[in-house]
Amino acid sequence: MTEGHDVHDDAPIRVAIVDDQAMVRAGFGALLAAQDGIEVVGDASDGAAAVDLVRRTRPDVVLMDVRMPEVDGIEATRRIAALDDVDPRIVILTTFDLDQYVFEALRAGASGFLLKDAPASDLVHAVRVVAAGEALLSPSITRSVIAEFVAQPTRTQPDDARFADLTERELAVTRLVARGLSNAEIAAELYLAEQTVKTHVSRVLMKLGLRDRTQIVVAAYESGLVTVGS
Repeated sequence: MTEGHDVHDDAPIRVAIVDDQAMVRAGFGALLAAQDGIEVVGDASDGAAAVDLVRRTRPDVVLMDVRMPEVDGIEATRRIAALDDVDPRIVILTTFDLDQYVFEALRAGASGFLLKDAPASDLVHAVRVVAAGEALLSPSITRSVIAEFVAQPTRTQPDDARFADLTERELAVTRLVARGLSNAEIAAELYLAEQTVKTHVSRVLMKLGLRDRTQIVVAAYESGLVTVGS
């Protein structure tokens, strides 16, 4: 398991768009198709079709509307995350910054969130960021996630079993990822090369069976390895 699309790879970032509004799909598709290094490989109007689309086109990134009839974006994200032969990064498209589905979507396997009315530059940035394996959480989204953890029963002891296979260095990197630090910031904090940090993150993902950095954040807080304010 790796941190994502190699930003130095000449291959374009492959993007699939899922939304029940045809105008949204067309608008996002036209915008992204005009960008260098991005290829729109298809679109779907509901969650069930999204799963089939992902199987057929094997995108690097899926832009997923959260509210759709029949199979919604959360369930579609869950189904895609369960697929064995594809591993796209999923960005949830939402109307409200503090959407009630945020935490559930993270648990389902989403890599980040984007407001539907965000500037066009934010959409392009989001695709590139998650394709590279970074988390995409706005400050207000992060606050809502932390609030969810605060509402959970406080652990007196971390769930060490989940992290038993991690080395001390990998644990240190995990804690810093959970605090929202980038690879460059972690490298500076631990006096490591940035590529070394990327290798550590990839090993953490593999050992914990997680999809990306966002899932490391969720696991670290859920287990008690990191606590709010630590």
